[in-house]
Amino acid sequence: MKRITTRQELADCVTQWHKEGHTIGLVPTMGALHTGHLTLLKALEGKATRRIVSVFVNPIQFNNPDDFRLYPRGLDADAALLEQTGGADILYAPDVSQMYPDGFATRILVSGLDTMLCGADRPGHFDGVATIVTKLFMQTRANIAAFGEKDFQQLCIIRRMVQDLNLPVSILPVPTVRETDNLALSSRNKRLSPEQRTKAAHLPAALLACVAALKNGANPSATLATCRTTLEQAGFTLHYLEIRDGSTLQPTQPTAPTARLFVGASLGDIRLIDNMPLG
Repeated sequence: MKRITTRQELADCVTQWHKEGHTIGLVPTMGALHTGHLTLLKALEGKATRRIVSVFVNPIQFNNPDDFRLYPRGLDADAALLEQTGGADILYAPDVSQMYPDGFATRILVSGLDTMLCGADRPGHFDGVATIVTKLFMQTRANIAAFGEKDFQQLCIIRRMVQDLNLPVSILPVPTVRETDNLALSSRNKRLSPEQRTKAAHLPAALLACVAALKNGANPSATLATCRTTLEQAGFTLHYLEIRDGSTLQPTQPTAPTARLFVGASLGDIRLIDNMPLG
């Protein structure tokens, strides 16, 4: 695996790959790699002959400076994990000057999908996500990119962006990877204290109970209210708990074919998100 830190070196490499007829797969990350990221990389097997993992903690998608400052980082550990498990041809780890040189003034806005769910209380977050992902698509010249369904709103926004801007990249969704207690894998989990980590398991448990009740025909309003109470009693600050369409992210009924249950909740200052299909 080659470790690259500059746009020019990356461009030289991917240009040669394309000349040789390779198909390039990309896994965009903010580092603190875990099994979920490795699953995204593995999902590209058979779909890409060369694979790139990018690591960049993107400052313009953080509306909370403390969240950016405290976001887990460990590039050497990330590189060691990729070397150990194999599958990545390049670890692309640019610094801020490579991504946002002096005078940078352009952002991507995906209207309509960015103001709900996580976007409702994180203004500008998805503009930052869409901008950095577009830049990574252009820099890596990827043919296919893998994204986890845990960040389902992000997945929907990226799909919309690719369609609207006619970007020449296919988006590969990958199911959420979970711990043994069903907590969705996330780099933010590393910030949880032992006590918070124990409490965090209540999040997927409450969602699973809510999904089961809804599938059995329980009243949606009452069922969501019970789930909210359960999470608040477990120590969560709830940001949202909503049933949305898995394609449009618009409110829908739990019986809709693509309905999903979405949740955003915090333990202390650590924000956790999850979603589960209802169909």
